Amino acid sequence: MLRTHARVEAALTLRHGEQLLLTLIIPLALLIGLSLLDILPASQLGSASKVDWITPRILALAVMSSAFTGQAIALGFDRRYGVLKRLSATALPRWLLVAGRVVAALVVVVLQSIVIGVVAAFLGWSPSGAGIASAIVLLVLGTAAFGALGVLLGGALRAEAVLALANIVWFVLLLAGGILLAPSALPTGLGVVVSLLPSGALAEGMRAALVDGHFAAGPMAVLAVWAIVAGLIATRTTKLT
Repeated sequence: MLRTHARVEAALTLRHGEQLLLTLIIPLALLIGLSLLDILPASQLGSASKVDWITPRILALAVMSSAFTGQAIALGFDRRYGVLKRLSATALPRWLLVAGRVVAALVVVVLQSIVIGVVAAFLGWSPSGAGIASAIVLLVLGTAAFGALGVLLGGALRAEAVLALANIVWFVLLLAGGILLAPSALPTGLGVVVSLLPSGALAEGMRAALVDGHFAAGPMAVLAVWAIVAGLIATRTTKLT
């Protein structure tokens, strides 16, 4: 049931034009623009090139876009149109509904990562080989964390509220959640808070893995906690209508 449900959800996401705009086109536009233009402050880049510094963060943005924002909006409107009510008449348990959407998000993230990685390679990206395994673990944990948060949001509020709130959260986390602006560039207290957000943990972990070649144990732990807590709450609070 999990495999079938995840396959259907992934296929629906990949067929949706607006979802592709959010999950792929915008991240690619940011990757190309920030790699080619002199927009990023030199103090943030350190010894890394622009494309090496921004690519891990764009991968984090892609995870957030598909696993959180896309999943939340899709689930909110599925509830509005009675899709979940119909699914409740089947043998599909509520926990599997959450798990299936997270697995579908992981499938989309894999495809996103391949496309973004190829484009970044053409722009001159040279990731640290020592951090590839760590980056894969971070992508999986990030997808689980953001996917659970997306289901939590989309399964609790009305579709219109989910649409507005999911896009607002996406925009806020993009600008102030550790993706485009590193926690180290923020005041100390605020930087610590941002590094404990799933967006900040994923972006910093990906940078540490792919730029420095480090095993990002701290960000992994943060993402795992978010995934477990949000997943447990989502399985109890997701509404069918």
